[in-house]
Amino acid sequence: MTRSVRRTRRIRRTARMGGAGAAALLALSACSSSSDPGTDSDSAGGSSSSSAKVSGQVTVFAAASLKESFTTLGETFEKQHPGTEVTFNFAGSDTLAASITSGAPADVFASASPKTMATVTDAGAAAGTPVTFVRNQLEIATLPGNPDRVSSLKDLTGSGLKVVLCDKTVPCGAAARKALDASGLDLTPVSYEQDVKAALTKVELKEADAAVVYKTDVKAAGDKVTGVDFPESAEAVNDYPITLLKNAPNTDAAKAFIELVKSAEGQRVLTGAGFRTP
Repeated sequence: MTRSVRRTRRIRRTARMGGAGAAALLALSACSSSSDPGTDSDSAGGSSSSSAKVSGQVTVFAAASLKESFTTLGETFEKQHPGTEVTFNFAGSDTLAASITSGAPADVFASASPKTMATVTDAGAAAGTPVTFVRNQLEIATLPGNPDRVSSLKDLTGSGLKVVLCDKTVPCGAAARKALDASGLDLTPVSYEQDVKAALTKVELKEADAAVVYKTDVKAAGDKVTGVDFPESAEAVNDYPITLLKNAPNTDAAKAFIELVKSAEGQRVLTGAGFRTP
């Protein structure tokens, strides 16, 4: 507003001046305007200018495998937008989808598979079309040091080995089933878990010898487990879609969080956690 008023006063002065002098002053004014550092700042800092409008709590329902990376992004978001608070609900994607379609208040849904996202979109609970923001691939998690010398998916079918899988209704379980079918193997686990973190925990607590989980979960576990790649995992890569929810209590903050996830900064955090770009 200040620049606009100043520029108007200049123009009024030039109207009272003679031809050459007025032209010179107008040229000087135009040059000053084009070099005004505030212009570039406003253009490049659209998100910073809108950050003042983003406030309050944003509730994100996200697949359990996103826990570490989304927690980091939540902290980043709160620093970028003072006065905001990001609250997460991490669980199996199918459980989260059922909660959303039952009316649970949430702003954002990030699923570990398009199938579970479809539960939400088919119910008309999504605002717009979900966007795939990362992909994830399976890996075998074994006890530290891999004492049972597991080197393939087939090794998990050996007698005496306690193996845990995610439930078939959960994206990591559906992916594991797809990988087993692709290899022609039949595996009966000692238990089916409701999300990938629960399956991994069984190995971390030494209640199981191995589990089929995501690469990101193996990486997050550090030295608590040892990861084993297997080629059939390429047949069961999961796309992760994210969407704004139709009845989001805080639409502006929800949109801003989704933009952070999709941004270069967000992608660095996610790929650093072991996710793949779409």
